[in-house]
Amino acid sequence: MALIAPSLLAADFGRLREEVASVEAAGADWIHLDIMDGHFVPNLTIGPEVVAALRPYTQLPFDVHLMLEKPEDFIIPFARAGADWISVHAEACTHLHRVINQIREAGCRPAVALNPATSLRALDYILEDVDMVLLMTVNPGFGGQSFIPSMVAKIRDLAGMVKNRGKEILIEVDGGINAENAAAVCRAGAGVLVAGSAVFGSADRRAALQALRKAALQGARERPAASACPAYEKGDG
Repeated sequence: MALIAPSLLAADFGRLREEVASVEAAGADWIHLDIMDGHFVPNLTIGPEVVAALRPYTQLPFDVHLMLEKPEDFIIPFARAGADWISVHAEACTHLHRVINQIREAGCRPAVALNPATSLRALDYILEDVDMVLLMTVNPGFGGQSFIPSMVAKIRDLAGMVKNRGKEILIEVDGGINAENAAAVCRAGAGVLVAGSAVFGSADRRAALQALRKAALQGARERPAASACPAYEKGDG
């Protein structure tokens, strides 16, 4: 079963506590938090203080995605704020292996993120050290962008890499995910779907989540048996 992680980037920033409660009640599995610094990506969002302020109001895992120039400086602050998962970009880390170890040592589960144009070869010597790979399916920095269709092949290739390594590693996709493309990305091997506008832009968030889940389940059922995708449980993390 695919996990659905609504992205707060598309939420009403003046009502974040209520927005988190809304998607939790509607059936979300994780909460995805996009952290942007205005340097690595052309936007500014929230810091660890906001994450810490939200933490008491939900039991859902916090999936913190650091889109920062120097993510190593923020591992401890976000871990203390209540992150369960922390993703860092391979493109932003001079010493990626060290940063991944920092995340695990801080008590969080580590993930590495790749921009659309970044080759999967960037994972050659780090894949065994992470619990998840986040593939950007838009260029990061802004919500509401359209899914890049060529990323389906990249997801499929990553699923093959994971299968060949013989390790259960989650594949997360982020950017333009909706009920129209959820089946395709899950068929290719994705198991965690980050959805912003598709959830927070809907008047009926329960219905939006159900539509995503239905499409994801269809794609998972159609996935070739050889494709890598471990079983996912709600709250895994």
